[in-house]
Amino acid sequence: MSQTTSTAPVANTRPSHLFYVTRLRRPLVDRAEGIYLWTQDGRRFIDGSSGPVAVNLGYGNKYVLDAMKRQMDKTTFAYRLHFENEPAEDLARDIAGRMPGGLERIFFVSGGSEAVESCIKLARQWAVAIGQPKRWKIISRMPSYHGGTLGALAVTGDGALTDTFADQMRAMPTVPAPTAYRDRDNLSMDERGIKYADMLEERILTEGPETVVAFIMEPIGGAATNALVAPDTYYPRIREICDRHGILLIHDEVMSGVARTGRFLGGDHWNCRPDIVSLSKGIGSGYMPLGAMAAPERIVRPVLDMGGFQHGHTYAGNPLACAAGLAVMQEIDRLGLVENAAARGGDLIEALRELAVRFPFIGDVRGKGLMTAIEFVADPVTMERLPPEVNIGQRVLDLAYERGLIVYFRRVKGGVQGDCIMIAPPLIVTRAEIGEIVSILGDAIAVAAREFNLPVNG
Repeated sequence: MSQTTSTAPVANTRPSHLFYVTRLRRPLVDRAEGIYLWTQDGRRFIDGSSGPVAVNLGYGNKYVLDAMKRQMDKTTFAYRLHFENEPAEDLARDIAGRMPGGLERIFFVSGGSEAVESCIKLARQWAVAIGQPKRWKIISRMPSYHGGTLGALAVTGDGALTDTFADQMRAMPTVPAPTAYRDRDNLSMDERGIKYADMLEERILTEGPETVVAFIMEPIGGAATNALVAPDTYYPRIREICDRHGILLIHDEVMSGVARTGRFLGGDHWNCRPDIVSLSKGIGSGYMPLGAMAAPERIVRPVLDMGGFQHGHTYAGNPLACAAGLAVMQEIDRLGLVENAAARGGDLIEALRELAVRFPFIGDVRGKGLMTAIEFVADPVTMERLPPEVNIGQRVLDLAYERGLIVYFRRVKGGVQGDCIMIAPPLIVTRAEIGEIVSILGDAIAVAAREFNLPVNG
């Protein structure tokens, strides 16, 4: 999901036949290297959000580009029903080796929505194949974001994105996302984690366990909850509940996966044991459209035995995309980017917490590794939200962009879930670059604070 677009003025007025989400125009990009992009008019931008939290490896990596060139000299396409290809086989082997135990079967796609669709369809076909055709419901969280296709929207908890298409899809049941940091009760964080997990069991029982095939969740929240991390107790309890009712646990790691959070998967922080995983964004890291589903043989086998997986895409397992993906994986290892994401993520969280001291309307600083966010509130004690008309998230995004910094912002449900800015630079970022990012962000927040008459310390 792309971030909310800014209303800041730009110089590009050349006629265009393209259209995206709004009429907003942006300057024409010229080149990119590392964590920086330059426009044709000479402006330099720091990519503080890795595009839509996708360019994990940064721009212009020579090793990846050389691997792509070598593959281009061989073939750029081979249809999966006609040929196998070595880059796809090698990348599947590499990814399987990084997955939690047992997720040894890989299915390639071109993006995150396709990856989630694949997980949904595999879960349903598995239920039919093992003689449980009544299982079709997939419970998700509210809010959540799982993709833009109708199947992925059906498990997306965000009315702003789904309401228009409600008549064209079958919406799935939801449970509250574990926004425990907002709760004002007498429970400990561990107790709140159990409370939110138990909401899943309550919903399963309400729906009828025999009708539920899976629960899909982002181990670390993405576009809808902005780097939301649940209490530690939440994760094992969810696994326990799914096991008790014979329900598959699907982890959507499209944004949180591929070293982004200081582990290869976001769920690895809690030694989670998902049944199916969706991946994208960081696998291709902006070099090629690429995504994947990882699943165990015990789920894949009955589906194939029944006649085959009723699903597929033209570019699934494309040799050029997979050659790029394999080179990305190798560079993640060679450059130590899992470790760098953890270390620089610590620097980033510390710096953002210093901003929260300076700007008391920052009510929460959260995340793991280089997937972090700040949330703006009216009152950091009660976590009362700012009025929707005080669109500070959009304004900070605009002000940062004017200063050459790109950050991520998207309001969910018209602002009901608050105003958050996500900061998620490429995993190659240095400590000095973290300092520059936070300095520019702080300047943007200071200007917005003056404009909205919000308090500032010091």
